[in-house]
Amino acid sequence: MILPIYVYGQPVLRRTAEDITPDYPGLDGLIRDMFDTMLHAEGVGLAAPQVGLPIRVVVVDLDVYADEQPEFKGFRKVYINPHIIEADGKETSMEEGCLSLPGIREDVKRKDRIRVKYMDENFVTYDQVIEGYLARVMQHEFDHLDGKMFIDYISPLRRQMIKGKLNALLKGNTSCHYKVKVVK
Repeated sequence: MILPIYVYGQPVLRRTAEDITPDYPGLDGLIRDMFDTMLHAEGVGLAAPQVGLPIRVVVVDLDVYADEQPEFKGFRKVYINPHIIEADGKETSMEEGCLSLPGIREDVKRKDRIRVKYMDENFVTYDQVIEGYLARVMQHEFDHLDGKMFIDYISPLRRQMIKGKLNALLKGNTSCHYKVKVVK
């Protein structure tokens, strides 16, 4: 089922999400719906707060990049209760967009290596060091679980320059091909 994506201004996007347990009701269906929603919106990652749930669940599908980066062939993962333990390495800048900020893209600096602890959909625990593009995607998505958005990392000047777009989103003025839930 395609879920509406919560847009900038929705309070759930600024809350710290809670860890869940294996008995979380309807988890398998939620994961399936999150993948369907993300793919329908042409995203590569989606965090539960973006569909209105303040829980620590993220889905990522990087298969779309497999032609340029063969290591992403078939890459489709679920991250439950993820937490970044440390971020180090070189800081790189790259343009980011977000399904919760339709029409806004900005350069964001992030570390190129992270150490993350998470569980998969079977609640098997992992402690991994992740590098490169996947580290960026994980940082972006896991930020949603801590009430952060990529615009929090841009300069005050850039933020002022996109203020009109942010205000338009707050007023429910958005144009995108996927279903959204705006502030009323």
